[in-house]
Amino acid sequence: MPAIVVPFHAGKTRLPPERREALAEAMLRDVVAACSEVAEPIVETSAGGQGAAVEGVLTSLPEEPVLVVNADLPCLTADDVRALLDAVPEDGLAVAPAGDGTTNALGLSRPALFAPLYGPGSAEEFRSHASQLGVPSALVIRPGLEDDVDTEADLERIADRVGRHTREALTGAAA
Repeated sequence: MPAIVVPFHAGKTRLPPERREALAEAMLRDVVAACSEVAEPIVETSAGGQGAAVEGVLTSLPEEPVLVVNADLPCLTADDVRALLDAVPEDGLAVAPAGDGTTNALGLSRPALFAPLYGPGSAEEFRSHASQLGVPSALVIRPGLEDDVDTEADLERIADRVGRHTREALTGAAA
């Protein structure tokens, strides 16, 4: 069974301040629910940035497959998580990019393949990293893995597909 790491910080600064914390926590709960159908997720809340947080967890894991799934994917399903896992090459990595070219999820055949490359253009950076290591990489394109939430407009665009917890947070905020 793979390890699943979910890095989380409630600092979604482009969401409205009065809704930010509730929405971030609701999205996290939806991601954890989807991941839990595949394996028990490890939620990492340490500071220092996403790359450092993930790297810190990965150093304590055995050399077995691991998934890293961002906490702002409220449409994520267990099928999306399984698809990411199934796409991981035997000795390589799978990348699930966001629409803007950043990275929403990674599948690694072993933790040592990780590098803290998050940020603009990171999906291609991760694939380039795999190439530099001489290992294969795969792209995983699925709406549940692609549709991350950074802004209110993102939420509006996917509101009809979000998970139960996010839907409840949206409904409660609208009431």
